[in-house]
Amino acid sequence: MSENLPHISDATLRDSAHMAGVEFGPKDAAYIADLLVRTGVELVEVGMISGPSSKDADLITAVHEAVGPERSLSLVVVRDRQQVATALDEAARLGVRSVMLSIPTSARHAELKLGSPSLKLLTAVARAAIIAAKDRGFHVTFSGEDGARTPRERLVPYVTAGFAAGADRFRLAETVASLSPWQMEEVVADLTAVEGSEIEIHSHHMLGMAVANSLAAYRAGAAWISATVGGIGERGGNAPLAELLTSLRVIHGDERFDLSHLTELSRAALRGARLGDAFQPGPTSPQAYAYELPGQLTHPDAYETLPPDVVGNKRDLRVRTRLTPPLVQWALADSGISVDVDAFTSWLTARQERAGGPALDRDGVRKAAVDFQSL
Repeated sequence: MSENLPHISDATLRDSAHMAGVEFGPKDAAYIADLLVRTGVELVEVGMISGPSSKDADLITAVHEAVGPERSLSLVVVRDRQQVATALDEAARLGVRSVMLSIPTSARHAELKLGSPSLKLLTAVARAAIIAAKDRGFHVTFSGEDGARTPRERLVPYVTAGFAAGADRFRLAETVASLSPWQMEEVVADLTAVEGSEIEIHSHHMLGMAVANSLAAYRAGAAWISATVGGIGERGGNAPLAELLTSLRVIHGDERFDLSHLTELSRAALRGARLGDAFQPGPTSPQAYAYELPGQLTHPDAYETLPPDVVGNKRDLRVRTRLTPPLVQWALADSGISVDVDAFTSWLTARQERAGGPALDRDGVRKAAVDFQSL
């Protein structure tokens, strides 16, 4: 057991902001970030940056104004050197000081996103991204996206290479919930044994064990735990902040946090996300198998612990204004509706932005396409 209690980061304004159908505004982001810091959360993770003109620029700016950039961290997508360079330049323009480099480590995810499952390529891409970020003066966390399903013989050399390149922290992402607490403890113990390592756990709640797995990771030496308010987030949700902090108090006597803000935090996050008070994380929630990213719809096996029909659920599209032509193509597949996809996407996005209404699902996109044809 680590002698020191874990640091807490919160990904509500990043992971949950990219949850299907959820779109926080700057006002929501500032209010939630302020409450998180007043609670005692050390880092507020906000936004995703993949290149110039990030769609999350307003959220990032709002959080910086509310709590300061030194209490904030933003995710930077990693695919290749040129893309990383433009994304880091955008992060610098926005005043970001700490970045989390999102890098796919499992062979399946690396093949989908880097074009090859090669460990040699993965390590080279990560090393180049870490060096580029450190050269620009960022505090650097690098991730193991789908790390919990990455075999030890692949994960440990990758993590070792990342710290050798100068990274400050490694985040193990249980992107697809698949581990028991005792398995998590074994995985994290391998990583904390890496020389100079500082480990963070980011667990998903599809199997209902995100808090248990987070505490198991801490038991094995993880220094950081990532959570979200109310457990909201992609793929069945994340480790819920209130349950995590109350568990730390009851089990470990941790009194560092002001728990009096937790109820208002949950209400504010659910209100801002327009999810309603009845939201619950896990595999039976309407959001568990809803997606807004084309890759998740076309390669669902890479993201799902179990297929939705196993639990009587279904796979669907749910998006507000982050609509893209590939999503429209998926929604219209096998419908018999033929439209100019690019023109229709622009028209539908503009209509949703004006309306500010509920998220579109597959049926909503198809109905809108019929309206578009009649113009």
